Amino acid sequence: MDWVRVKDRLQFSEERMQKILLLRGSRGQLDLYCLRPGQAQKPHAHGDLDKIYLGVEGTGRVTIGGEERSLEPGEAVLAPAGVEHGVINDGRDALVMLVFVAPPPSH
Repeated sequence: MDWVRVKDRLQFSEERMQKILLLRGSRGQLDLYCLRPGQAQKPHAHGDLDKIYLGVEGTGRVTIGGEERSLEPGEAVLAPAGVEHGVINDGRDALVMLVFVAPPPSH
């Protein structure tokens, strides 16, 4: 069984958002997103996988299918397969999110 301590895997960069692979199985993948204020994941879509964003620390703005909402710690949102989605840290503090993707990407 794989174990990970999320707080030990936090990584931030001045240049861009950090995406850290935490766990990967045959049916899903768990990533950690770390964004400094102003950093973003550009809107994009995946034709064949669902993505769930879960706020851990800080606040950010998530866009899914053209609808934009704030995401705070303890809140989660689904970006269904084929729907454009992205996130920006529009707050003053670091934004930390857990992101579950199913099925795991092939790349």
